[in-house]
Amino acid sequence: MAAELSMAFGKRLLITVVATLVAGFLAGLLWRYFFDAQLPSFLAGVVGGLAALPVWDALKRRKHGS
Repeated sequence: MAAELSMAFGKRLLITVVATLVAGFLAGLLWRYFFDAQLPSFLAGVVGGLAALPVWDALKRRKHGS
């Protein structure tokens, strides 16, 4: 049982980290496209963090089916 929980936690954490990185990367690309400048790192962190919240919640609510 404990191994299943840690595995589920690890998968959730990995998916959330990937979603955070992708959201920050896409925000940087959009920022560069619209403003022709680099996205400040703190804004990329905010975007990534805000994207991580609903991803983590959705994964937490999901059953262990797959």
